[in-house]
This record gives sequence, C-alpha cells and structure tokens, in this order.
Amino acid sequence: MAMSGAVDLGGLKERAEAERAQAQRAQSQAAHAGQAPVPGGQPPAAGSGPAPAAVLDVTEETFEAEVLNRSMQQLVVIDLWAEWCGPCKQLSPVLERLAAESGGRWMLAKVDVDANPRIAQAFRVQSIPMVVAIVQGQPVTAFNGVRSEAEITQWIDDIFAQVGDVLPGVPGGPAPEPEPEDPRLLAAEAKLNDGDFDGALADYRAIADAEPENLEAVSAARNLEFILRAQAHDPAIVETASPRDVDAQLAAADVLLLSQQPEAAFDRIIDVVRVTAGEERTRARTRLLELFELFDPAEQFVVSARRKLASALF
Repeated sequence: MAMSGAVDLGGLKERAEAERAQAQRAQSQAAHAGQAPVPGGQPPAAGSGPAPAAVLDVTEETFEAEVLNRSMQQLVVIDLWAEWCGPCKQLSPVLERLAAESGGRWMLAKVDVDANPRIAQAFRVQSIPMVVAIVQGQPVTAFNGVRSEAEITQWIDDIFAQVGDVLPGVPGGPAPEPEPEDPRLLAAEAKLNDGDFDGALADYRAIADAEPENLEAVSAARNLEFILRAQAHDPAIVETASPRDVDAQLAAADVLLLSQQPEAAFDRIIDVVRVTAGEERTRARTRLLELFELFDPAEQFVVSARRKLASALF
C-alpha cells in the first residue's frame, strides 16, 4: 500500500546533519590544536558511498547515511523491532536471510525502536514488528506482523515491479517519475482547508479504517479528532471538574493540552488513574496513552508522564 507523504523523515536527516557538523567542527579544532582526529569526524571522500551490506543495524545517528542515502540507489527495507517482541524474533531472521540471498538487490536496515524512539515516531509506529520499504528517501509501502517467506518475497517483487525502474542500482531504469498523490487524501485536505473539519475527519477515518497501514490518514484522523473534541469542551471545565468525575477530568485534560499545557493535561489524567479503579481507571489510562501518540515519545514531558503513570498503576 502506498505511503506517499505519510512520513516526514526530515527531522532525522536534520539531526544527523547537525551531529555531523558538530563532529567536523571538533575535528577542525583538534587539527588546529595538534591533536588526533575525532573518531567519525572525517567526512567521506567525494564520490564515496556506503559500503555494500545486506543487513545493518541502524540508529538515529546513522539513519541518513544508511537508509536515506542508500535508498537513492537501492531498495532499503526497515525492520522495526524490539528485544521484548516475540513476533519480531520470528520475522527478523527471515528478513535477514532473504536480504543476504538477494545479492545486493535490496538491503535490510534493523531499527531497535526502544533505543531509537525518534525513528519509531517518524514512522508513527503503533505495533511491531513493522516493516517499511524506502525508495529514494521516501516510504512506499509497509506491513505489520509476521509474514511467511513466500509472502515477503512476493511483497519485495511487487515493490520492484512498481518502483524498481527508478533505482539507479537496478539496470535499465529510465528517469524517475513522481508518484501521483492519493486523490482521497487531497480531497480530505481540501475540505480541511475549506473549514469543513467534520467532512475532512470523515474522509481520513474512512481511509484509515480501510487501510490501517496508511500512516498519513491514521495520523491526520487522530490529530483532527483530538482538536475537534477539545474545542467542543467548555474551557471552564478546567476549574470546575470534580477530582473523581472521569469525564470532566478527561475534558479538562483536552482543554489544557489544546492550550499547550501538556504536563498539566497529563497530570490531570494520572490523578484520575490514582483515585479510580476498574473500568474508569482503564478508560483514563487508555485516553492518556492516546494523547501520548500526539507527541514525540522522546519529549521530556512524555517520558516523565510515562513514569508517573507507571507509578500510579503499581
């Protein structure tokens, strides 16, 4: 399933560029001081590219070079996994073997989502294992869960059948043509721009329900759903909500979050978790986890709120 425009990888690229620039400055300063070069500070020679490899472990720092840059020449398949994930341990060996047997036709980039939360956020990871195909710096298709070797092989073949001719590493490729934008997403965006928020939300939801892997539609529906819900609350609820009134406290959290007060919003719901039990506690916890999805998981206020939630639960 196409993912055109679904994921913004610019943040990861900018971060890698900033870190490389910092390393180069340190390299220059060390050279002037007569010191040994800083490890990793020397930029690659002009025209040199990443060394061929079938499987690589990728981090936030190496994502640009090992994924974005490589994908300009070669199909890159990203395996988003974690040590605690049982299905990941079934899928990863199959992907690694197929990559090794591909003869350089494609490369597998393995990403530990716990160690690299910004990458997980960039791909809006909801569950793992998640596998994403990258071509010329953009995600083109993805799947979640375990698949058989035959299914993965067919998935790879389908990718090459659709976009293999734009990869310079694949012989006989003409100049690439831009992938057409999804007319359904364009229609939803037009409604949003015209102020038809309910219509836009309905369109995004319809796409997301039919195609759960369409990350752009899923993300847009989630964000717009929150905004419309928060705007419907009376702002006075922040002051009038009873501590044990779950509905009122959840509404107050929405208002606080919409007014750019995430810490206060999260604390409201965590307080509800502390003083409730059973279904009410589950409802409050579920809403808090949903709100976390609106932010980068590496944000300090999200990390802090997760710790507070764990303490409230146990």
